[in-house]
Amino acid sequence: MIKIAITGNIASGKSVAENVIETQGYKVIDADVIAHKIMDNSEAELKIIFKDCDIWTNGKADRRKIAGIVFSDKNKLLQLEALIHPKVKTELLAIFEMSTQSKIFVSVPQLFEAGFENMFDKIICITAPQNIRLERLMRRNGVSEQDAKIRIASQLPDKVKASRSNYVICNDRSKEDFEKDILKVLANIC
Repeated sequence: MIKIAITGNIASGKSVAENVIETQGYKVIDADVIAHKIMDNSEAELKIIFKDCDIWTNGKADRRKIAGIVFSDKNKLLQLEALIHPKVKTELLAIFEMSTQSKIFVSVPQLFEAGFENMFDKIICITAPQNIRLERLMRRNGVSEQDAKIRIASQLPDKVKASRSNYVICNDRSKEDFEKDILKVLANIC
């Protein structure tokens, strides 16, 4: 089995890449979905990490509120990652163990930050210029420019992620051109 990670920073175009890969008949596992399920089942731990913070909406942990806190409080971010990352890794390893597919794609935005890169045979990094990502993030998430900049600054720079990847696709042109670039990389891997 060939394990392929799709990574990239916030608002770079990973979701579009995932959709294109899925149209080619491959399933893409989303590590963020796994992380969200883990958070939903970690109420006791979250109460400890965020004991002095209001992170609850209708009795459930509110990811928007949590994001607002962790993107401005590095200590809280590190505590949350220490809770989530090991459990995501365990879940991914179980998926790999049970899979019968010859190629498995996993979207892992925090691939390098979480230290997951050695779990994969190939890494595809999606990049985009910061000004484009900033505009996309503000529009998509409805956050202020300042909040968007804080979120972008909390991740490793694109050039660092790109330098540690096997394939780099820059999402700075039309959607059609981006999709063609994804298909070229896919043809090279598959």
